[in-house]
Amino acid sequence: MGYQTERRRRQIRRKGRMMALSRANNGSLPAPVAVNLIAYSAPPATAALEAGVSVMPFVAEILNDELQAAGYGRPHNMDQLKDGDRIYTLTDATAVYDGDQICGWKLFAAGGT
Repeated sequence: MGYQTERRRRQIRRKGRMMALSRANNGSLPAPVAVNLIAYSAPPATAALEAGVSVMPFVAEILNDELQAAGYGRPHNMDQLKDGDRIYTLTDATAVYDGDQICGWKLFAAGGT
């Protein structure tokens, strides 16, 4: 485990909050799986607040450790991310690498209903 992974782990655990990621059941993937994890979502920028937060995607950063431990695998489009009372639908997930190892994911989502 490299410096990048440790730095990311400290930031997410210090600033993050509990969220739940669940698999969309669209028939092509295994049965629905859910995992509780700590995720960090930066507050919206001032420009986003002035323009209206609804136009900005919800972005959360997570660690790969929790997904591996739960056997979740890679996040996919249409998976659901629950943050408190709000539920978001993933539109994209980008792997974050530490060398050649995946240390986390950046999740992009829409919704918030």
